[in-house]
Amino acid sequence: MDSQIYGVSKHLCLIMFLALITIAATLQDNPATKHSTSSNSPQINSNSVLVALLDSHYTELSELVEKALLLQTLEEAVTVHNITIFAPKNEALERDLDPEFKRFLLEPGNLRSLQNLLLFHMIPNRVGSKEWPAGALSMVQHKTLCDGESDHLSLTLHKSGEKLVGLGKMIRPDDIVRPDGIIHGIERVLIPRSVQEDFNRRRSLRSISAVLPEGAPEVDPRTNRLKKPASPVPVGAPPVLPIYDAMAPGPSLAPAPAPGPGGPHHHFDGESQVKDFIQTLLHYGGYNEMADILVNLTSLATEMGKLVSEGYVLTVLAPNDEAMAKLTTDQLSEPGAPEQIMYYHLIPEYQTEESMYNSVRRFGKVKYDTLRVPHKVAAEEADGSVKFGQGEGSAYLFDPDIYTDGRISVQGIDGVLFPVEEKTTVTKAKSVAKVVAKPRRGKLMEVTCRMLGALGQDSHFSSCH
Repeated sequence: MDSQIYGVSKHLCLIMFLALITIAATLQDNPATKHSTSSNSPQINSNSVLVALLDSHYTELSELVEKALLLQTLEEAVTVHNITIFAPKNEALERDLDPEFKRFLLEPGNLRSLQNLLLFHMIPNRVGSKEWPAGALSMVQHKTLCDGESDHLSLTLHKSGEKLVGLGKMIRPDDIVRPDGIIHGIERVLIPRSVQEDFNRRRSLRSISAVLPEGAPEVDPRTNRLKKPASPVPVGAPPVLPIYDAMAPGPSLAPAPAPGPGGPHHHFDGESQVKDFIQTLLHYGGYNEMADILVNLTSLATEMGKLVSEGYVLTVLAPNDEAMAKLTTDQLSEPGAPEQIMYYHLIPEYQTEESMYNSVRRFGKVKYDTLRVPHKVAAEEADGSVKFGQGEGSAYLFDPDIYTDGRISVQGIDGVLFPVEEKTTVTKAKSVAKVVAKPRRGKLMEVTCRMLGALGQDSHFSSCH
């Protein structure tokens, strides 16, 4: 009886063991279970086309793929479907590419454009050299891994028999073949339309012509108005009256606000823009003294906010903390000294590092007006940068374009600027030798003595001898 009971128990244990094995195998093959237990990153085989690209002779392309942070995106693409990569030769990326366009791609803010450029060279299906379009279908459009909807890549067979990828010629067909993809070598870099438009848009914003600073319109000092009637100002343009008149007290002297974006009355929100650039100075680091003077010691921040709200533009030459630490107590102890120092660092123009450097390179030495009337700050080219001031009191453009929003431009310099004092030359008075004049008798005395002499009576008068 025991053997039967034990026999039955053994059969039941065997059935339960087989059932557990079946359930475990089912869970192992379930993709949802795999996704929950494994990491989010897909596993790439060592024989993958992506590994082959990173180890290939297309070193420039592989380095750009790593800089563009595209490894995870390409790993996901390879696990879903086969891909075809059109790899430009190293010379096309290193020497044939426009230097300005290459700098645009390598800037951190243009990472998306670099990614779209690289993904434009990849299509999500396998196209070998034998599957190239021919005959009636001599050109076929393929969707790429790029985000742009209009960025499709055309594969064409030329009449001469050359295989074309967009505008580039294939020079190494089927160069690297792997189970999950294929790599063809091409002679040039393919640029999608979206990336070209981004580059053109950025270049048009940065193209600032180098012009000499021009004087402000002539103002009648009695009425404080323009001597000649000004033409109507378009929307968003700077005011016609100079900035110095806007700083003058009295409501009748300030011009009408220039309309612009932002603000409840469609005017420039100068207060917010000034706060924004001061916060940028603090986060940038090394300009805490400058920010402290603007906020705590003076009312310059309020004045700058009012000027920007009226439509004026400003360029701030910001000395760093090391330069501000060199100021002596005598230089700051006089009443209004901090304001006067800061006024000399405010230029009533919108200048960037590029525009100032272009000006000094083209015109040599340029003098910019400051809000410390009538002093001007001189700028010239020195060591590939812009130098302000003269002699020992000069300062170099140290941190360019810390803040640029179209109204306020902040340029960091490594020194505090002071206006050149007019040296009055004291001319020494020439020593004049005293000439002792002989006493001379008057005309009346001479006539009298002559008459007395004729009469023989001059001997009685001592004045006639």
